[in-house]
Amino acid sequence: MPLVPRNAISPMPPLAEGIGLPWDVPVDDAVAEIARARAVHGDTFVVESGRDRYLFTFSATGVESFYALAEDKASKGVADYLMLRRKLPDEIFDGRRTLPGSLFRKGDVASYLVNLEHALAATRAELGPSGTVDVFALTRRIAHRMGLASWAGPGCADGESFERLVVAFDALDGADAFVHPDAMAAVAASGKAAEHAALAEITEVIGEAVDRRPATDLFARIVAAWDPEPDPVRRAGVAWDVALIHIASMSNLASALGWALVDLVEHPEVQAAVVAGDRELADRCALESTRLAQRSIMGRTVLAEVAFDDGDQTYLVSPGATIATLLPLTNTTAGPGLAEWRPERWNRSRLADTSMLASPTLVTAFGHGKHSCTAQPFSLAAMSTAVTDLLGTYELRAGWTSYPRPVPAQIGGVARADGPCPLDYATRH
Repeated sequence: MPLVPRNAISPMPPLAEGIGLPWDVPVDDAVAEIARARAVHGDTFVVESGRDRYLFTFSATGVESFYALAEDKASKGVADYLMLRRKLPDEIFDGRRTLPGSLFRKGDVASYLVNLEHALAATRAELGPSGTVDVFALTRRIAHRMGLASWAGPGCADGESFERLVVAFDALDGADAFVHPDAMAAVAASGKAAEHAALAEITEVIGEAVDRRPATDLFARIVAAWDPEPDPVRRAGVAWDVALIHIASMSNLASALGWALVDLVEHPEVQAAVVAGDRELADRCALESTRLAQRSIMGRTVLAEVAFDDGDQTYLVSPGATIATLLPLTNTTAGPGLAEWRPERWNRSRLADTSMLASPTLVTAFGHGKHSCTAQPFSLAAMSTAVTDLLGTYELRAGWTSYPRPVPAQIGGVARADGPCPLDYATRH
C-alpha cells in the first residue's frame, strides 16, 4: 500500500524524531514528551504521528499568530471533532439542531445556577454529616446533576433516570479521547461497542422525558427543533442533541471544580477567606486552579493554505496539517513563579500583571479573545458557588499523602487525577 503524502509545511521546521502522540504510540507522559521536543528543537517544530503532521508553536509571536488564525482557514472546531470522533459514535455529530455554543445566553445561565443549587442540596443529602468521598467522583456527580437538570428534561436529574444517565455518560464521555488516548485503539477495535450501548441507553431515558417536557425551558427548545419529525427520529434527535451538549459542557467543568477543591484544601488560610464570603477570591482561586490543571493541546486543522508567522520565520502550511500549542507548557514556563498556585495573580478574569510575559496569550485558563470558552462566566460562577457551599458546609481534610498528579497520557482538557483522591468531610458546627 503506498504511503499517503504528508501535508506540506514550507520551509520545513525541525522534525522531532522519535516523538509521537499518545493516540498513535505508547507515551509515558504526553506533556513531558512535547516538552522534551521543545528542549531539543526550540519553540517551533514538527511532530509526525501516525499519518498526521503537527506544527507546534510556543514563541510569543507564534502563540499570538495561533490565536489570530481565522476559523474558516484553520479550524479549532474541526480539530476538536477529529479528536473526539476517536471516542464518540459518528451519529452524535450528524444533524445536530441545538449546539453547545448556543447554551450560555444570560437567561439560560441563571437557570443553570438555580439547578446547581438543587444539585448541591442533593449532594449534601447524599453525603450526610460525615464520611469519605473521592473529590473527582463528587464533582463529576454534581456536574452531571446540574447539567441534566438544565437540558435533559424533567425527571432526568433524580432517581433511577439520573442513575442510569450517570452510568451511560461516564461510559460515553468523549473526554476519554484525550484523557486516555492510549485506550482509543481498543475503542476502535471494538467498533465503539460500549459507546453505542451507552448512547442507546441515553436515547431511551431522554426519549421518555420528551413527552414530559414543560412549556418553557432549554429542553423544550431542543424538543421543539425536532417536532416536525416522526417520533423515533424526534426522540433520537433530541437525545443526541442533549448528549453532545452534556459531554461538551460538563466534563471539564467537573474536573476543574475538583482541582479547585483540592487546592483550597491544600491552602487552609485561603479557604478560610472563601468560607467567610470573599466571592472574588473564590473566582480567582477557580481561575488559578484551572490554569494549573490545563493539559490542553490547542489545535487548528488547516483547511486552506495559511501563512503562519512564529516571529523568526513565516511558514506556508497546507490543508490537512494541524497547527498546535500546548497550554500546560506555556502556562507554567512563560514567566517566573507560574508553576506556583497564587490566586492573587488574577484580576477578574485577567492576569493582574502581564509585564513578565513576552505576550499575554502565553498564559490562560479559558483561552483568549474570540477563541475564549463561551462558558467561562458560567463556569466561574458555578465553581465559586460550589466550593463556597461545600467548604461552608463541611470541614474537609485531604486523604491523599501527596498532591494528586494528572493522568500521564492525557493531552487535552483539564487534568483528570491519576488515581483516587479521598477527602474526609464532617459537617461544620
